[in-house]
Amino acid sequence: MKTITTCVHDIIRHQPFLDDAIARDIINFSGLAIDIQPQVEKEMKKPVKQGSIIMALRRYAPSRTKIDMKSLRELGDIIVRSGITEYTFLNSKTIISNKARLLEAVKDQTGVYLNYSSNYQESNILVSSTLTDLVEKCFRHEVRVSVKEELSSITIALPKNSSQTVGLYFYLFKLLAYEGIPVFEMISTSNYFALFLEKEYINKAFLLLNEIKQ
Repeated sequence: MKTITTCVHDIIRHQPFLDDAIARDIINFSGLAIDIQPQVEKEMKKPVKQGSIIMALRRYAPSRTKIDMKSLRELGDIIVRSGITEYTFLNSKTIISNKARLLEAVKDQTGVYLNYSSNYQESNILVSSTLTDLVEKCFRHEVRVSVKEELSSITIALPKNSSQTVGLYFYLFKLLAYEGIPVFEMISTSNYFALFLEKEYINKAFLLLNEIKQ
């Protein structure tokens, strides 16, 4: 049977910002109890006293993960690129051959951006806006799910052994979220990490990420 304690702990575990604040002992339990009381009562299907919620919060013992700030300061160059368009198409029997047509058409062009990724259902293409006509031509018979124009990207060179750095992406996304910066798309490889944002957020995001290295 679900108890108030398990209910409160489940709510906190699914909100990383709260979990982090409790781990750092910088949150007011009374205020938090008032904030989550409606959610607890909804889960428990009965009225719950704030005191009971506070007691459950005091029993919560988050596993505090220490973020390696030295690794964050070793982030490499930050490159900003504007004028990017994102296409999403449903996968089909012809999607791979059309991708090959696109790659063949741009293989000798320099200074353009093109990234292709896919999952079991959809294929995603991020291209320089100068290539949109070509994409439209190559994929004209495919089912287009969406298109987003005028994106900008921030590409960051990752520090060595970044895959072993616990909390690296969490810290970056937490900073962006605190500043109200939405991430439209992201791509990562072994050595680079790219964020794609609407152009009105790019300057603020660049300044924020650059501060980490200082």
